[in-house]
Amino acid sequence: MRPNYKKIYQDMLRLEYPEKLKDPKIRELLERLHTSEDVLKFNEKLFKQSKENQKLKTYDKKTMLKLLQYQKKHGYSTSYMSRKYKISRTTLSKWKSMFEDELEIATKKAGK
Repeated sequence: MRPNYKKIYQDMLRLEYPEKLKDPKIRELLERLHTSEDVLKFNEKLFKQSKENQKLKTYDKKTMLKLLQYQKKHGYSTSYMSRKYKISRTTLSKWKSMFEDELEIATKKAGK
């Protein structure tokens, strides 16, 4: 069962930032929260200055692979990706070793 991201964010906004719920752009973005990637983008737009704890964040396999492919495609360092997406360097390195084969296959397919 997947979390209802829309409901989670609506409840959180209603309690902490009710003024943001009046923004039509925010409401539109809430309607498009379907994947972990959508949530990451929404969270980044909504809380640009937030330094909240990332320990309880979870990512699906598709999102992990997308982030690793993005890193490889643009030649970004693990430190850069860690700062940009607020994911520990250790976690990124663990993902790389977990998905090494799949990442290589995906990279070859993208190159064709």
